[in-house]
Amino acid sequence: MFQWLFGIARNFGFVRSIQQGYIYQQKFSLVNVKLKWVKDRTLDAVVAGQRDLKAAGILVSIIYSSSECCLPIYHLSRHRGQLGLPGDLKLSTFIRRYPNIFIESYFRDTGGSPVPCFSLSPEALELHREEINILRQSQLELRDRLCKLLMLTSDGVLPLQTIDQLKWDLGLPYDYQHSFIRNHPERFSYVHLPDDRVGLKLLFWDDKLAISELQKNAFLQQKADDIKIGSLAFPISFTRGFGLKRKCMEWLKEWQKLPYTSPYINASHLDPRTDVFEKRIVGVFHELLHLTLHKQTERKNVSNLRTPLALPQKFTKAFERHPGIFYISKKSDTQTVVLREAYNGLEPVQKHPLVQIREEFASLLKKGLLDRSRGVYKKCKDTNLVEGLRKEVCIAEKTNQLSPKDESGSMFPEYDSDGPLQNPC
Repeated sequence: MFQWLFGIARNFGFVRSIQQGYIYQQKFSLVNVKLKWVKDRTLDAVVAGQRDLKAAGILVSIIYSSSECCLPIYHLSRHRGQLGLPGDLKLSTFIRRYPNIFIESYFRDTGGSPVPCFSLSPEALELHREEINILRQSQLELRDRLCKLLMLTSDGVLPLQTIDQLKWDLGLPYDYQHSFIRNHPERFSYVHLPDDRVGLKLLFWDDKLAISELQKNAFLQQKADDIKIGSLAFPISFTRGFGLKRKCMEWLKEWQKLPYTSPYINASHLDPRTDVFEKRIVGVFHELLHLTLHKQTERKNVSNLRTPLALPQKFTKAFERHPGIFYISKKSDTQTVVLREAYNGLEPVQKHPLVQIREEFASLLKKGLLDRSRGVYKKCKDTNLVEGLRKEVCIAEKTNQLSPKDESGSMFPEYDSDGPLQNPC
């Protein structure tokens, strides 16, 4: 199938359209058009809750990976930077919002103070095991997603830090560096970057993967003449009530007719001051969002992709100039870029099995938050330290970190201000 698509793409001139793009760029300079942002309540609802879902999902993976399946709050706090939670929200407060996911217990430190520990509920364990099973079944597909991400770059290399920011969106396992990359030594290799960071390098270029989603769909949705000259148009829709001025409509119509340059082809010959190059930028992010499970990602996650993707300064302005292709949601005090064509109302057009699991997990989060507000989860006043003492020994043996003091002078700085803690029933 992929070989057929690649052959058709080559014969119909996707590659040759690069040279045509060079001709076009002499005629089409970057038009100064500003389109207003209009709130889309439906896509905002799609984004709502994603931050808490991601944070809870990461915490579940961290706790599950421990040998005791129970970790103290100070251990979980070390991963706070990966969670994307507001700076003024205490991690322990966030975890306690979902008592049907995280079960709280405690042990006494050497000073007699209670140390909160969190394990997973049976419901959370069951869902996480289903997720692990899907990850195993989707190994090759996820491998191809990561390959395509690296193929978008100019040299097939990305810092691990950049991949870490996108791993939730791509569906990679939390510990992908150990559990996933090592399973594919023929595709990936670790390299040392000039700035002393570690990067992931693509070892094998697969022509069958070097066909963008827009090119795949073009054979079904676009005219044969447009395909032959490489003038592919992006699917466009606007928020209800969006008023597009006549000047903008004319510009957009002409812009759609410009040559489309595949994001998997070197575009260094294009002039970045032209609409042709802007169409290339839109094509890159159109493909990048298609690589994600939810067809969305936080805007800050792509801010450090400028150099690897060989893009100009202020490249994310393309999101704002093309609100018919991308929607910028401002929910949860952040900006999330959503691919409009990927959703039919609240439902994704295509739903990955991992997305289905995440939706079930999101429902579990909502139920726990609602039950907690109703007082379903009440704390007992009686305490029992037997189980807590056992966990203290297990954690001490595993982490060797139960020292009298840490660098700040307090053994457990995270929970010092949490107030009295009681063991839940």
